[in-house]
Amino acid sequence: MDHGKTTLLERLSGKWADTHSEEIKRGITIKLGYADVSFTYCEACKVYGTQEICPQCKGKASILRKVSFVDAPGHESLMATMLAGATIIDGALLLVAANEECPQPQTREHIMALEIIGIKNLIIVQNKIDLVPEERALKNYELIRKFLSTTPFADSPIIPISAQHRSGISFLIEKIEEIIPTPKRDVAADPQFLVARSFDINRPGTPVEKLVGGVLGGVIKKGTFREHDKIEIRPGYDVEERNKKVWKPIFSSIVSIKAAGASLPEAVPGGSLGFLTSLDPSIVYADKLAGAVVGLLGKLPPVWETLILQIQLLKRVVGAKEELHVEAIKKAEALMLNVNSAATVGIVLETKKDIVTMKLKLPVCAEVGSRVTVSRMINNRFRLIGFGLIKEK
Repeated sequence: MDHGKTTLLERLSGKWADTHSEEIKRGITIKLGYADVSFTYCEACKVYGTQEICPQCKGKASILRKVSFVDAPGHESLMATMLAGATIIDGALLLVAANEECPQPQTREHIMALEIIGIKNLIIVQNKIDLVPEERALKNYELIRKFLSTTPFADSPIIPISAQHRSGISFLIEKIEEIIPTPKRDVAADPQFLVARSFDINRPGTPVEKLVGGVLGGVIKKGTFREHDKIEIRPGYDVEERNKKVWKPIFSSIVSIKAAGASLPEAVPGGSLGFLTSLDPSIVYADKLAGAVVGLLGKLPPVWETLILQIQLLKRVVGAKEELHVEAIKKAEALMLNVNSAATVGIVLETKKDIVTMKLKLPVCAEVGSRVTVSRMINNRFRLIGFGLIKEK
């Protein structure tokens, strides 16, 4: 379902976030897209925007702050990727098309996911108002408000816009400034960087002497990273030792830090970043390190190959068109788990009341007490059924 997220992001930032060939062909977002933008305000015209020169009076507008957007998939079969994006944000814009019924199954699923991962600041963007007559847009607005009344986001604002025609963008930015302020950051803690993308920026045929290291894209969860920091990346890579697969951390260094095209000597939480590292590009290409956590040497949380979760199940399966009650978790079933920016599958080893022990297909690096979303395969698609907190072994 195309509700216009990527078009809106392009209108705000000037960047088209869908760059994967399959995304362009299918018209939906598959991987996480990123775009940075500066919000501005023209005092003379009382207009919010994204340009330093006001388009109305041609005067100079004041820069309010820089904002990073994550374009996460809305399509119901790509829920795991959406959850990975949602864990690294301070607030959310949920797009609802004015020419569609509300709520769509994935709209319910996204609302529940945002609630589970603890997002408080939400703005509903009623897009495509140019495609419907006024009375239908008003009816759609009422349906959205009715749906929200059954959720924790009952008081969230609804902003009607047409991203295609750039209508309502100023009002949306004004509401973002009001509803999603920049939170206080913990810059003194041991730093952690959540990897959402990893890639090789070398062009085919680049001479060996001109090759540069792999790039890690994501956000700083806490602390401060600096150029030339020696870093550790977990879970890392797997090797066979004594006929057993074990995971070992990867060690590297930060060559440079990039944000919105600029180089930074150091970086703190807030906005998407790229770390140019000394890693062999073959280690990072095609998002091979997506879901990993970066920190200073010896300062990262543990790596879990087996998770013990204190589970809270939802009453109803989220995203399904029909009313389906969530059944109890069963031994030996496979569940999709999302923690930080990582996605993995857990095979249930044991259940005891609200405590579930799972063996992971791919290990994750996370702190005790971290929140983990839990999805189950229902009708050939993973559907959100609850969440859990990581407990000590």
